[in-house]
Amino acid sequence: MGRIMAIDYGAKRTGIAVTDPMQIIASGLSTISTSELIPFLVDYLKEESVETLVVGEPKQMDNSVSQSETLIQNFLKELSRYLPSMTVVRQDERFTSKLAVRSMIEGGVKKNKRRNKALVDEISATLILQAYLNRIQ
Repeated sequence: MGRIMAIDYGAKRTGIAVTDPMQIIASGLSTISTSELIPFLVDYLKEESVETLVVGEPKQMDNSVSQSETLIQNFLKELSRYLPSMTVVRQDERFTSKLAVRSMIEGGVKKNKRRNKALVDEISATLILQAYLNRIQ
């Protein structure tokens, strides 16, 4: 059984989370520059078995797509060129950034560390992954 990886795609930074090999626990992996995302994924998949890639799907409150969906669609096209056999699914990511900040507050993370957008992106990816795991179980 391979891991499941989630991506919180952003114009500048991308948060990444993965499950354990048994697909039970979602954990933050990293936040990387979006320009380095494809090479990072290719290298990671050489070392680790990942069976599904979960990409956040940003939606507005009325269920319409967000402006960033165009960027994500371009990323998905490029991804299919480099990893054509990878299973890719989408997961609604509404409110993940707000939930990430709230979880940091509840976890006692100091205010200056909560301003770290890279950490927020990584936690957001973890929340996307956990939502996906909840959906499939």
